[in-house]
Parts: sequence; structure tokens; C-alpha cells
Amino acid sequence: MKKAPLSVCIALLGAALAGAALPAGQKLATPAGLQVIHNPAGGKWGKTPAVSLQPVRVLGDVDSDDEAIAFHMPSDLAVDAQGRIYVLDSGNHRIQVFGPDGKFLKTIGRQGQGPGEFFMPNAIDFDAQGNLYVCESQAARLQAIAPDGKIAKTLKLTEGSVGDTRVLKNGGFVMTAGSGIGMARVTVGGSQEETLRPPLKAVDGEGKIVREFGLAADYGDMLINAMANRTLLAIDGSDNAYVVFPYQNRIEKYAPDGRLLWRADRPLAYAMEIKGKGEIKTEGGGGNQRSTLRMPDLTRCASGAAVDGKGRLWVATLVRQLRENERVNVSVSMSNDNGIVSANQKAQGAVDLRTTDAYKLEVYGPDGVLLGSLPVKTFVDGIFIKGDRLFLLDKLRGVQFHEFKIAG
Repeated sequence: MKKAPLSVCIALLGAALAGAALPAGQKLATPAGLQVIHNPAGGKWGKTPAVSLQPVRVLGDVDSDDEAIAFHMPSDLAVDAQGRIYVLDSGNHRIQVFGPDGKFLKTIGRQGQGPGEFFMPNAIDFDAQGNLYVCESQAARLQAIAPDGKIAKTLKLTEGSVGDTRVLKNGGFVMTAGSGIGMARVTVGGSQEETLRPPLKAVDGEGKIVREFGLAADYGDMLINAMANRTLLAIDGSDNAYVVFPYQNRIEKYAPDGRLLWRADRPLAYAMEIKGKGEIKTEGGGGNQRSTLRMPDLTRCASGAAVDGKGRLWVATLVRQLRENERVNVSVSMSNDNGIVSANQKAQGAVDLRTTDAYKLEVYGPDGVLLGSLPVKTFVDGIFIKGDRLFLLDKLRGVQFHEFKIAG
């Protein structure tokens, strides 16, 4: 059995991982005239939030015998025009569809590399025509599934690595760079120099890059750069892109043409720091070569971002760092048997926990001003907003989505 390429291992392990300043050692250019908002603690609402969350239901249960709701490493969620809920059950290489009432309707896809088949899909989103786009970072492709269930289009994404993907009104896409924050040669003042690739890219309807945008912080280390510049992406109703950095105290808003509109930060109860560098080890040679990867140990401040119908940005923020007895690690094993790549992800650690006080939901106005925050009692590995419904993903413990109605 052949070992998977190191580049694939890095991408898979990176995908499994999920302060008043950026971590020490970074270099980040600040454009002249940029509006920077240093938000005070508490926000405009203070102790009286102008919104509330009303529990609706829970989708998924790691302990269930019902195959329909026994998710494995779910990563995304979408809602169609009829209110049907689509859960991207990434670890099971499928999409589970539920009615507006939460009842299971059908499964879309299965593991494979052909049309309508998936291998560890990482993002889903609908376009204006009701086509469901499914992004597979490892296969570097987008598949569009028409409302009748047929494959309407398949796009190969050959220009760099792919992370989260969101559909724009013009038929294009905004994508994060995933684990592919590497060096690129650019022309500056008539001469070429090396710089970090931007963390975002706009892609047209044929899968070609229109522009790369956003600012990557340079820590002088390949693995730290790849991890610290990961981004959480949210798109509003006007195709503005909101970017939250999980390992930097940095929130940014970009216009549809890629212009940086503002940058914001907020007080955190802990310092953003690099606690340990990563390492790549390669042993053996030829067909017996084996590589292992240990990612850097960085302080994390955010775990999800979404924009509501009023243009408010919701950010799942850590109130404190997880304690040792709350942590979960993900191990990834891969194999390549005659060109067929398979992977197994397993959560280890405090998988039996369901509640915590380590997270809150911060709400920002369209101008980057912190409005206030709401406490939550669950572990949060992602946040999704569709209409007046908000979904919090617990990916590694309960393996479920907590659905709420936004009031206010």
C-alpha cells in the first residue's frame, strides 16, 4: 500500500485542526488610510443585548443508532429556498437533507471520485438558480447539483489549494486558501520579489482565479504561516466578504472588488501567542518513504463566522482557552491503494463533553463596531445563519447542529 503524498497529508491534517495583538513574530503591512476599529470591551449593548437566541432543535447525535443523523466530522450547512436543511456530512462523504421541520428526507452522494460522488467534501452553498455547489478540497473540484438532482456542472480548481467556498450573486465564488499559504513571486515597482500568497481568492464561474486578495501575516516559518493565516469566511447580501482569523485578533471586511474596507479587533482575556512550532519528519526513501506532520501550537480566539440578514457579523469567540480536560484532538490516517486514496479521521480526548462556558457569540455591525455578545453553553466549531435561523456546529463531541431563531 502506497503512502499518500506529503502535500495531501498536510492539507488533511491542517483541515482537521481547527488578544490585544497578533501573535509575536508576525509581520503585517497596514495600508495607508485604512480604517482600524479597536473595539472596547462590552460593545454598544453593554449588559443588555438587543438580540436573543431561541432554541429550535438539535440535528445530529453521535450516539444515535439512526444512520440518518449519525454524522461524522460534519463541516458545513446550507438551506434552500424551501427551507430544507442540507448538512455536509464530510466524514461520511455525503449530504444529509432535512425538511424545515427537521425530519430526514434523503441522502445526496457517496464516497467516490465520479460525478455525484465525494471524497471528504468541505463546503456547500446554493446559487441563485438553486444549484447546490459542493467543494472538495482534496479533489480540487466543485460539483454543481441541479434541483432535479443531476450534475449541472463540474469545475476543476487547479490554481492553488482550496478551503471554504461561498457562491456570489454574479455566479462566481470567493474561496479561502485553505492550507495553501505559501510564497509567490509578485511584481513590485517593476521588479519581482517573493511574498506570501493572499489568504483569499475570487474565482469566476469557470473555476479561474479573477484576483487574490487579503493580507497574510509573515511569521518567518512555513507551518506557522500556513496555520496562523487560516481564515473564517462569511459573505453578506451585497457580496462583501467578512474574514475572521482564528489565530490572530483580526477581523476584516472586503468589498466585492477585493478592496479592504476596515480592520477590527477586540479585547481578549488571553494573549495571542505561539506556544510551539510545528515539524515535518520524513523517513525512508523511494517507495518506502513516510512523512509525519506536527502542526504548530497557536492560541486560538475564534471558531466560526456568519452574517445575518441585517448585515451583522456574528463571530464565535473563545472567552478563555480550552482546559486540558476539554480538549479533543483529531488523528488522520491515509492510504493510497493503486490510485484510490482513503482517509480515516478519529476524534480523541474529551469527546463525551457536551457543555462548556468557553465560548460566546460576538455581534458586529456592518462598520466593524462591536455591538455586544451572547453566552453559549456548547462547544462551537462553526456558525451558520440562514434567514432568521442560526446554527452552531459541535463537530467533535456531540457531532450535531444546535438550531436557534434569532429574535431582534
